[in-house]
Amino acid sequence: MQHAMTTTTFTLDGYRIVKNLGLVRGITVRSRSIFGTIGGSLQTIFGGNITLFTELCEKTRGEAFDMMIKHADDLWGPTP
Repeated sequence: MQHAMTTTTFTLDGYRIVKNLGLVRGITVRSRSIFGTIGGSLQTIFGGNITLFTELCEKTRGEAFDMMIKHADDLWGPTP
């Protein structure tokens, strides 16, 4: 399964959908170390973007997307 050919919509411009795999999932939960949690907590005092938590969320989202692609690959079978 190609990342570029993956969408959360019902269409993919320029392509015809030939097979619907159904629901695929990808979820992961992460926590910061105690030092990261303290750093993030300190950032909340000053307000604004909490960069430590933002970076954690981005990393987690990427892992979940990769898991979703793996699940789709498992449903699709071997790529011809």
